[in-house]
Amino acid sequence: MNKVLYMHSGSGNHGCEAIIRTTAALLGGPEGVSLWSLVPEEDNFYGASQAFSRVVGSEELHRFSPGYFEALIRRRLLKQADANMDIFLREQFSGNVAVSVGGDNYCYRWSAQQAVTLNRKIRKHCAASVLWACSVDPEAITEEVRADLAGYDLITAREPITYELLKEINPNTIRVSDPAFTLERIDRPLPRGFAEGNTVGINVSPLIMKYGTEENLILKNYENVIRYILEQTDMNVCLIPHVVWEGNDDRIPLQELQKRFPQSDRMCMIPDADCCELKGYIARCRFFVGARTHATIAAYSSCVPTLVTGYSVKARGIALDLFGTDENYVLPVQKLQSKNDLLDTFRFLQRNEMSVRQTLKKIMPKYVEQSKAGIAILNGFKTAAV
Repeated sequence: MNKVLYMHSGSGNHGCEAIIRTTAALLGGPEGVSLWSLVPEEDNFYGASQAFSRVVGSEELHRFSPGYFEALIRRRLLKQADANMDIFLREQFSGNVAVSVGGDNYCYRWSAQQAVTLNRKIRKHCAASVLWACSVDPEAITEEVRADLAGYDLITAREPITYELLKEINPNTIRVSDPAFTLERIDRPLPRGFAEGNTVGINVSPLIMKYGTEENLILKNYENVIRYILEQTDMNVCLIPHVVWEGNDDRIPLQELQKRFPQSDRMCMIPDADCCELKGYIARCRFFVGARTHATIAAYSSCVPTLVTGYSVKARGIALDLFGTDENYVLPVQKLQSKNDLLDTFRFLQRNEMSVRQTLKKIMPKYVEQSKAGIAILNGFKTAAV
């Protein structure tokens, strides 16, 4: 029986890339693990496709596939517009375990509804249905979404807020850590301006601009943190993008920040790279301030004291797991009121550097191990489906 990962939007989002790479490894891939990707060319470009026995694109039906001519007849003679998708889903999922890996697909109403519609079709064919390492926002749960969540044979929740919510909806819910905590790092040569062990990594995303009260206020907060680092400390600054999709590209706001410090030789920016290489840069930082969840996971798992500019349940939930509180560890961009809010919180992290680092070093081995909690159950579906 094969495990088929789906709800993957492409590795240009290096958080998505980290999830599929580590999930495939935890499942013992590449043999027996395949991927349905919406953008397989991105997975090929970043090397993530090597983690799988097979990667297929959306509605991809090869001429030699069993359903190719059936789909042709249904489309042309019977005028069934969905024939390709119906047969594609049957070929990919029939008798297999369907593993939904979009960690935050249920954090937004529009994406939760997409999941509901797709799962309804997939469950006609699969042996078991799994929601893997998820976060769920209560505001995204309609009655239809609730019924969809109840239909999974296994849900692994990656933080306590989601677990408490979902265990009431589906008794097949267990606690895990995000699989990306197990991601291996690759260390490349550091760029000029990056002082190993004495650099603050900075990540900003266009997405947080949509959730803040004012876009310029968010960038001004980041600017003030960078200015403080360069003028009041001996640390350097490195700008690190983690998503490079068109229309949602971290490099855009990061380049804007870079323009505000044109003369500094203590500031650099990392070019696009795969998630393992990006973790290699993040792991060699002294502090990390980031918006993207999996950029911060790369920092946490490397025991780098981290401040999250969060906007969702996943940021708060993971911080609660690690520190017992999200206060001073997650700064919701919706609550920014002044240009120094981020700086004030960063100073807290700076004052408590050693205790935060020690907390991470103490908890991380067990926390990483918890990423494997759902593997035995998932693998057990093979026997149950025979």
